[in-house]
Amino acid sequence: MSPDIIYVIVQKIWWFLVVLGVLVTFHEFGHFIVARWAGVKVLKFSLGFGPKLLSRQIGDTEYLISAIPLGGYVKMSGEDMGEIVPPEEREQSFAHKPLWKRTLIVAAGPGFNFFLSYLIFSAWLAMGAPLPIPTFAELSPTIDAIRADSPAAQAGLHVGDRVTRIDA
Repeated sequence: MSPDIIYVIVQKIWWFLVVLGVLVTFHEFGHFIVARWAGVKVLKFSLGFGPKLLSRQIGDTEYLISAIPLGGYVKMSGEDMGEIVPPEEREQSFAHKPLWKRTLIVAAGPGFNFFLSYLIFSAWLAMGAPLPIPTFAELSPTIDAIRADSPAAQAGLHVGDRVTRIDA
């Protein structure tokens, strides 16, 4: 393989990981911020999986950057089935929150991804990016093949003819 090809491959992988990192960060931040709002104790906020590369404890939460950059997670108190939560911590437990709060926490990750796509698309349009609006001519179907013994051939249609309307 030539060095140019290797450079292009490495560059594509790099940008894939950068974009994935932004998406994962926004997604996990959605879970994190709504869990905190709902009064759930967040134990870990990790970008990546596997062995931790960097970590920092701030308050009750350990913030991590882990070795495998293909996702992330938010670890909350009481989110694992069968986890025993001490009675004094039940008020901050995910499992002991009302269904509507748990639903908001779970939905916040994808919701933040939708919000990010809205921001990116809005910024793209605000910068003057063209919005392709197809014309009727581009949308109307074109005949690309006709069998010789078909009703279309008997009606006089030819390859390249454009269908502009259909009479019922």
